[in-house]
Amino acid sequence: MDNLIAYVFAYLIAAVPFGLIYGKIFANIDITKDGSKSIGATNVLRVLKKTDPKKAKKIAILTAISDILKGILPLFIAKFLGLSEATLWAMAVLAVLGHCFSPFLKFEGGKGVATGAGVLGFFLPYELLVAFAVWFFVGKVLKISSLASLLALIFLVLSSFVFHPNLDINSHAPILIIAYIVIYKHAPNIRRLIKGEEAKVI
Repeated sequence: MDNLIAYVFAYLIAAVPFGLIYGKIFANIDITKDGSKSIGATNVLRVLKKTDPKKAKKIAILTAISDILKGILPLFIAKFLGLSEATLWAMAVLAVLGHCFSPFLKFEGGKGVATGAGVLGFFLPYELLVAFAVWFFVGKVLKISSLASLLALIFLVLSSFVFHPNLDINSHAPILIIAYIVIYKHAPNIRRLIKGEEAKVI
């Protein structure tokens, strides 16, 4: 029963669409109606900068921080309560699912990058540093958010086999599941990247 409560808690907390909430509160804009229609920080920046670039950056940063925290805070609480490592990993997967397929948005949601980074960083801090370096470099040079995020994710997964070849749960399955969810949510971006039509974030 404790595990079930933890799973539901992780899923529902991560399902809260902070980007949508902040967009409505601070800019009176529904970000699910414009841009990529995602609730993540990149779409918050893309949509809100049309009317107020300075405010857009601040709200985008707030969204990213909130999306990270909503993934890792339940994990810290569960760890403090003494739940098993396997339960924590299951909560991590459910957190990414909650963000990407929110019941509050008819099971639509974000791309899972910030929440995924948060939960994976909870377990794999060194891998997250590698991913962040790749994300920053690609984003700075090419200025394509989706490409930077996808390459960072790939490097995180690959480095997990280097830094943590034997996880406590004896399986990399949760990492691969999270990666699959994020890549699946980026399918439209991948198609645009292949066609050379993916928009840059300036």
